[in-house]
Amino acid sequence: MKSRFKYVVISSSTALVAMLLLGGMMGRSASPEDTYRRLQVFTEVLAKIKGDYVEEPNMATVTLGALNGLLESIDPYASYLSADQYKSYLKNKDLNRPTVGLILAKRFNYISIVGAIPGSPAAKAGLATGDMIETINGVSTRDMPLAYADIMFQGDAGSTVEISALRFRKPEPQKIKLTRAMVVLPAVTSKMMEGGIGYVQAQSLDSGKVKDVATAVASLEKQGAQKLILDLRMCTVGAPEEGIALANLFMEKGQIGYLQGQKVSKKEFTADPAKTIFRKPMVVLTNRGTASAAEVAAAALLESKRAEVVGERTYGDASLRKPITMDDGAAVILSVAKYYAPNGKAIQDTGVTPSVAQAEQDAAGDAEEEDPAAADPQSDKKKSGEDAVLKKGLEVLIKGKPESKQAADSKKKEDGAPALGPLNIPKPQR
Repeated sequence: MKSRFKYVVISSSTALVAMLLLGGMMGRSASPEDTYRRLQVFTEVLAKIKGDYVEEPNMATVTLGALNGLLESIDPYASYLSADQYKSYLKNKDLNRPTVGLILAKRFNYISIVGAIPGSPAAKAGLATGDMIETINGVSTRDMPLAYADIMFQGDAGSTVEISALRFRKPEPQKIKLTRAMVVLPAVTSKMMEGGIGYVQAQSLDSGKVKDVATAVASLEKQGAQKLILDLRMCTVGAPEEGIALANLFMEKGQIGYLQGQKVSKKEFTADPAKTIFRKPMVVLTNRGTASAAEVAAAALLESKRAEVVGERTYGDASLRKPITMDDGAAVILSVAKYYAPNGKAIQDTGVTPSVAQAEQDAAGDAEEEDPAAADPQSDKKKSGEDAVLKKGLEVLIKGKPESKQAADSKKKEDGAPALGPLNIPKPQR
């Protein structure tokens, strides 16, 4: 089947979704007849292409591509699984099997990397947020269900999987062989820094890690910590509920966020003062690999003005997903509700924008290809030797958030600084 034809059909499905979404935005009272009329247009387009295209297409393949294109256009974490794929998914989803340590999403119909778990085979190979996977063991990931890609990365410990990846700043696809292993999620780490500043790093928020953060913070406070840096960079693992629990460690009052969907009633999460353990000044560090639970916590702490968030905009992944089965045994894994920040923005749609922006130095972009460890953003072999985001976080914690240019200009006027204007030059006397 020609890729041009696939492009036409997938574009058509995307246009259909756009029409359906537009109808939803115009008002939820749109009649069923409206929806069916739009579906009829899509069906008619398919019929015309099938009958008039230059060659007869494989409609089964095309339909599958259209379905995945439709799902991706509304939810980058959705998957359509055939009956056999869904059986395999159910068989493997709860097993702690050797894998490569990648958190995945869909972008441009291909598999995209949300993040690589620190210390995993994928992280050691230098794979990072934003990289695209073109093939897995020679199979194209175009139109591949996201959940099925997860299964393909699982296998026996010591076995290998080969991928073709489009790397950041490297236009040509790279062949990378990954060896599957049992991935151990990083432990919470902490240390005291100069000036009575405590530092806690959580690179995953799986079950139990919030309790570890609480223990670390309590220990730092006993050591004299008067301020805190909470580092959530590259934290991609963890259910959003863990992010709510994490935020509550530092919030005494106010809304942490809420969950809501078309068929999921709004559920608000409010801070419980009995669960608060640290009330002193703090800063949260984020980057483009911060996702899910970590984003929920960062959004809550930022919007409640409990903490400044320093770093890069987060990835955007915080929803409640569940499989919806079909009559033929197939299933759609779909977001049925989203987590919202207190300001009403869906975290999955917008991510979290830091109050103080600071880009990470890109070690991966300058690394030598033959040295995978140097290409790993989390490696100790970073060439720069300086953590720009941490440095900025310390600066904000000590000196406060820098004033914007507009605020600084306004302050000058209030302090009586002369405003620029026409020069009042006296006329010469005759």
